[in-house]
Amino acid sequence: MYIQYTMDQLCLPMDLEEDIPQNHLVRVVNAAVNRLDDNIFSSAYPGGGRDSYHPKMLTKVLIYAYTQRIYTSRQIAKAVRENIMFMWIAGRQRPDFRTINRFRSERMKDVLETVFTGVLQFLIDEKYVKLEHYFVDGTKIEANANRYTFVWGKAVVKQKAKLQEKVKTLFATIEASEQQEEQDQSGYDLAELGEASSLTSEKLEVAVQQLEAQLQSRPKDKPLKKAVRMLRKDLLPRLHKYEIQQEVLGNRNSFSKTDHDATFMRMKEDHMRNGQLKPGYNVQIGTENQFIINYSLHQRPTDTRCLKPHLEKAKAALGQLPKTIIADAGYGGEENYAYLESEELEAVVKYSTYHKEKSKSWQNDISKLDNWQYDEIQDTWTCAAGRQLLYRYESKEKTESGYEIRRRHYRSESCEGCPLKANCTKAQGNREISVSFQYLRYKEQVREKLRSEEGYALSVRRMIEPESVFGQIKNNRGFRRFLLRGLQKVSLEVGWLSLAHNLLKKVAADRKREKTVQE
Repeated sequence: MYIQYTMDQLCLPMDLEEDIPQNHLVRVVNAAVNRLDDNIFSSAYPGGGRDSYHPKMLTKVLIYAYTQRIYTSRQIAKAVRENIMFMWIAGRQRPDFRTINRFRSERMKDVLETVFTGVLQFLIDEKYVKLEHYFVDGTKIEANANRYTFVWGKAVVKQKAKLQEKVKTLFATIEASEQQEEQDQSGYDLAELGEASSLTSEKLEVAVQQLEAQLQSRPKDKPLKKAVRMLRKDLLPRLHKYEIQQEVLGNRNSFSKTDHDATFMRMKEDHMRNGQLKPGYNVQIGTENQFIINYSLHQRPTDTRCLKPHLEKAKAALGQLPKTIIADAGYGGEENYAYLESEELEAVVKYSTYHKEKSKSWQNDISKLDNWQYDEIQDTWTCAAGRQLLYRYESKEKTESGYEIRRRHYRSESCEGCPLKANCTKAQGNREISVSFQYLRYKEQVREKLRSEEGYALSVRRMIEPESVFGQIKNNRGFRRFLLRGLQKVSLEVGWLSLAHNLLKKVAADRKREKTVQE
């Protein structure tokens, strides 16, 4: 059961009944959440215990708080007690900060995306969003983690390898002191441990237990006693620690000790001005008319490999994707182009060298493949000096997600005596190139779209779509650092921010429409 309340019995003061922004905003938040089906929240309340605050009331309070740049649960609880707008939207109820925080980060973990989709459907019904175009971009926001509690993947691998070798050497020393016949094969215990690279904490634990059993029969063996103490108190705990760190790292190259899900990334906000890496998350959004259509959170610092999972999430939430995807050059990889083609989506996505190709320096650079000629019949490339590069072999490379990239490799017949070689390559031998014809095909398709009138207009519009949204969130509303920790809870924060942004944008659009009508 929920504590029931009626909004009609709590009226705003007469001097606030005029159509001023805050009055309009609080009513828009109220109306948008009221449109949601109550069954959406049923999974968050399995039943039992005392009556709960109504989830719609708490949802309204949180969304409105985020529109007012109030993000901490204590400040929100204070506003509910003191601010007339919060009093009205809360129906004069006073949830404490623990209730607000628990609802925000725990109760809504399986519900918030459904709420976001419900509010988005409300915007679609009101013709604010048409789902014709999808503008994608990402930004990095700092995690709620200590900037100096970093763990680097390469350092963990290096230290673990050193420790494994140290353990192997220690066991070899023990075996040598006991003058075992299997000394050249690392002895009985080392046979149990295997190679140093395959040594695990479980195997080492078994070996240490065997040594401890031997020590009971020889309590006066000081070298053995010293070795067991070192293994039990130092080497074994360190090896276990490195294994845990590698498990936390997964495919990443770093993490923070105070927020294991945060990855160290290079941020635009560089407080030390030395390119320092800080723990953070990569926030991806898709927008239309500066409304957020979809959001996702990633641990990768680069945008390239975030596009596919982001669009898959949008497809699951919306049922289908808008037919045109617009993004900047950070997403222009072969794998992304192939995915968009397989989904029958029009890709207005620049590749990394699109703007450079227009410069005179690029067009006059004889080392660039774009300035060479390809003979499809003979399968040869002709360089600027008129010499042919012949096909040698084809290589295949699989990305982390399983996509296969095929490259054809070519080598010049002879670069000896070529007057242009110094400007063409720094290699000592003949010039070699590797070409993905699939990628060349995608680039040509994108080049044609971007040069068309519609494609150019969309690429220009992209600059004021997601970029403006990030500017509103980070600069105007001052959200530059997450408050919660962990991938799941931080993703919820992005959801609350997105809900607040969309309703703020609706209020701004309403006022613009009213001014247009009045004029």
